Amino acid sequence: MSEINTAGTVDLAVEQGVATVTFNRPQARNAMTWAMYQQLSEHCRGFKADAGVRAVVFRGAGGQAFVAGTDIEQFKAFSSGDDGVAYEAQIEACIDLLCSLPMPTVALIEGWAVGGGLAIATACDFRLATPGSQMSLPIAKTLGNCLSVANVARLCAAFGPQRVKRMLMLADMIGADEALSCGYLHQLAAPDEIVGATAALVQRLTTLAPVTQQVSKEALSRLVQHSAPEAEDLIRQAYGSEDFREGVAAFVAKRKPVWKGR
Repeated sequence: MSEINTAGTVDLAVEQGVATVTFNRPQARNAMTWAMYQQLSEHCRGFKADAGVRAVVFRGAGGQAFVAGTDIEQFKAFSSGDDGVAYEAQIEACIDLLCSLPMPTVALIEGWAVGGGLAIATACDFRLATPGSQMSLPIAKTLGNCLSVANVARLCAAFGPQRVKRMLMLADMIGADEALSCGYLHQLAAPDEIVGATAALVQRLTTLAPVTQQVSKEALSRLVQHSAPEAEDLIRQAYGSEDFREGVAAFVAKRKPVWKGR
């Protein structure tokens, strides 16, 4: 396996005005590296400048996961809460770029959508998933870190606050049926039908008024952003804690963390 594939790539293909972005690191369930986040941001900046792209589909390679969060190995270098603030700011800038795309965006979810992967899917306008897909934010039992308040606001708008509490505070997984019933998912489709179902949705989206879609997206985004206060102190508290350092060490060592609450 080549080095670039081991590190992961975010691949882009454009056909007849529809861009497909593929998170390509299947051996790690498409867990995102810093370089992959940078590539995603670059693609999003390109879409904003390209009036010829009418819709964007995001998916994971391999059929087993959309994106299984951020690669935990990278957190071993963190030494203080300031590292967490910088990381969340970087991720938030990437997710905000995705949210601000003027054209419709669709997440095609096969399998796991976890942590940062769930944030990426939530930033999309529509989500389709296979029946066995699972959505989760398991940081209460893995790392002991936190999300940016903007990402929490987006998740609450899409799932409802109580489900987000379950994911963040109980480390619950939300199955595809529940995600469909609460409106998070637009549609469920069998693994051999989901590409066709996504294409049908995209075709419908690209026949409608682009300006109406753009201003409607922006209006909804402003409503969500309006409810998101500054919360850098919470990020610094979580990433600067002993529990976060223990969570990273335990995850890398493949053992259960011992939480101390400090």
